Amino acid sequence: MTQLETAITAVTVYPDRARVTRSGKANLVAGEHRIRVAPLPTGLLHDSIRVAGQGDVTVLGVDIVTERQAATSDEQVADLLARMRTLDAAMTELADADRAAEARVAFLKRLAQQSAERLAKADEDRVIEFADSLEAQYGAVHAARRERERLRQEHIREHQALERQLADLRGKDRTDIKVAVITVDAAQPVTVDLEVSYVVPSARWYSTYDLRLGETGLTLRWFGLVLQSTGEDWPECRLQLSTARPAQALDVPELDPWFITAEAPPARMYRKASRMAGSADMSADTVSFGAPGGAMPAAAMPAPRMRESVATVEQGVTAATYTPQRTVAVPSDGTSHRTVITALDLEAQLDHVTAPVRSLEAVLRATARNTSEHTLPAGRAALFHDTEYVGATDLETWAPGEERELALGVDDRIRVERELVRRNATKATLGSTRRTEVEYTITISNHGARPATVTVLDRLPVSRDAAITVRETTAKPQPADRDELGVLTWKTALAPRADTTITFGYRVESAKGVTIYGLDD
Repeated sequence: MTQLETAITAVTVYPDRARVTRSGKANLVAGEHRIRVAPLPTGLLHDSIRVAGQGDVTVLGVDIVTERQAATSDEQVADLLARMRTLDAAMTELADADRAAEARVAFLKRLAQQSAERLAKADEDRVIEFADSLEAQYGAVHAARRERERLRQEHIREHQALERQLADLRGKDRTDIKVAVITVDAAQPVTVDLEVSYVVPSARWYSTYDLRLGETGLTLRWFGLVLQSTGEDWPECRLQLSTARPAQALDVPELDPWFITAEAPPARMYRKASRMAGSADMSADTVSFGAPGGAMPAAAMPAPRMRESVATVEQGVTAATYTPQRTVAVPSDGTSHRTVITALDLEAQLDHVTAPVRSLEAVLRATARNTSEHTLPAGRAALFHDTEYVGATDLETWAPGEERELALGVDDRIRVERELVRRNATKATLGSTRRTEVEYTITISNHGARPATVTVLDRLPVSRDAAITVRETTAKPQPADRDELGVLTWKTALAPRADTTITFGYRVESAKGVTIYGLDD
């Protein structure tokens, strides 16, 4: 059997797996050969193995087998442990010598203190001789201490190296490995270039984005984050990111019969979904980038922009494959490694949305269209206003030509106030009804230097009981939209440094003895 030395030369990563390609060269004489490729990841999918290449040979078959791997010998482990124990003993001796040196230094200090009074009466030569002796002994002690510290650091480095060798030996102490055995037939002596590819789980890639709002518009940068724990490290090689989902393309969808019956279904609990600010009608005028009087005029003389290194794309029937220009090494440790896929300038219109009954903040909203050929997968997007990070949002899958509303963060230049200006409640008397009248004002101020279009959302209570009625009493100006769930929508255009006020009110009436629940905001 011929052992083929291979290296990973290409990896295609899918959202939940990866296809790895190994390449190697073999010199064969005429006849039938069995070529061994090992070790391979233990989790590879057996039915995914493929062989290709160049050379005048016939591939007769490919088998995946499990081979027993010789365990690390006990002698190697014992030798490493013995050397580590020797180093431990040497470092213990150095520590003992340090303690003895500390005792010697303490003794010299006491000796100097005890001799100070006696030497004060001695002649100068004896004092100098004693001082020189102390200096020499101190010097010898400190020199020996420095030498022991040097030896200690050498022992520590050697001990760490032995620990790594021991960990490597124990890490390789596996009982079996996966091996690909390729059977080929050569009609004559030949040199063949073989490629072995296989699919492994425990690998994936996902999308993240940067959404940057600047003077020239809205820019989206798309990144692919690759991570894997397949058991083999991927070096810098031809890396491709595919949007195909092999596990979800195996069955043609079918429908089961739809039965109806006269029997009442069991009672179910329903929860009313809250209406979000982003669900406002988009039929009103919005501000376009670069439009006369718009929110984002272009700079007179823009500086040249940095060029992006983007991936090349191959569009398939149901998926796309991206090849980043910069290769990325991905170790098998589960950490993510980022590569740039593309950068897009989006056509977008801006406006603001506020629902002051929920929050006195105005959210900057962009209505953008994907004018590229890319289908952008779902992912997390970081939001920037120029260079300032303002938050993050989640993007759903975004197809070419599709329009999407994007929340770009709170704009503090649009100030919102909501005030209860009137609340009257009357008690029910004999034959009368109980009445509650409420009135609010909402003030919106544009403190920015550009015009702004603001959509304001508020609501009226909705009765679920025939004994309770709700009537709108005032609305100035009239809402642009009302729906059956009581949501009112105003749209207003504010000049710079301008403000506007909205007033609305309602009346709630109920019969005597009827308790109203949920009326308070």
